[in-house]
Amino acid sequence: MARENLNDLAAFLAVARARSFTRAAAQLGVSQSALSQVVRDLEARVGLRLLTRTTRSVAPTEAGERLLQEIGPHLDGIHAGLTALTALRETPAGTVRINADEHAVTAVLWPALRTILPDYPDIRVELVTDFGMTDIVAARFDAGVRLGEVVAKDMVAVPIGPDMRMAAVASPAYFARRPPPRTPQDLTGHTCINLRLPTHGGLYAWEFEEAGREIRVRVEGQVVFNTVSMILRAALDGFGIAYLPQDMVQAHLDRGELVRVLEAWSPPFPGYHLYYPSRRQHAPAFAVLVEALRYRG
Repeated sequence: MARENLNDLAAFLAVARARSFTRAAAQLGVSQSALSQVVRDLEARVGLRLLTRTTRSVAPTEAGERLLQEIGPHLDGIHAGLTALTALRETPAGTVRINADEHAVTAVLWPALRTILPDYPDIRVELVTDFGMTDIVAARFDAGVRLGEVVAKDMVAVPIGPDMRMAAVASPAYFARRPPPRTPQDLTGHTCINLRLPTHGGLYAWEFEEAGREIRVRVEGQVVFNTVSMILRAALDGFGIAYLPQDMVQAHLDRGELVRVLEAWSPPFPGYHLYYPSRRQHAPAFAVLVEALRYRG
């Protein structure tokens, strides 16, 4: 393949990974029609159809999948090598993409970033929030943030926050109607506020611990949310017992707006870690953020 066609290969790679001409065009900063023409020209030169197109989706053909696997690592390496040249700049610059859940963003990441970023005006940070166990390599993130106990062993994990504790809480009005639970098993007789996780497509089973033995309780209630901020709101409004990070509810406990139960069954556990692949060569902007976010107790 001629050198001048490296851009065409990069265009094909973007579409094949995004599974969409629209999303790939937005990433590359070109029009959808121009991108489609580039891919058609590439297919004409190699004499094979590389992408299967329908009105709703785009997917690599067998030939396209093979080309994707062959050229992807090489083009990524070229990109990483060029990105590393920014180390020669006096000021770190570039975009860092981080995937994290809602609580990690609000409790740890943003409080740190809002003090760091003014010192590095050429660094841009994109925070994408979800509860799923996103494959950060496949989704082209520079890093992810998850609790220390769930980070994959083949990742570099950097602590960015203290140990955490969960808290079972409800409003005084709720407990005026129902006696507080004395054991986690008692929760099955209470109205609870559930969190739906995208992983496994189910509801989060509340995790407790007694004498080193883990107890999981599946609770029932009238409302289910997929954001912890709405679970807190519903608890304050008296809709039942919620199970949330202690730091998120502490101010409400201090003001008497919430009452905590089952505290003895919620010991501390490893807090949030920033994680990323060890094999990836990172830009100076990323290195700056890793060191700035690192939790030092």
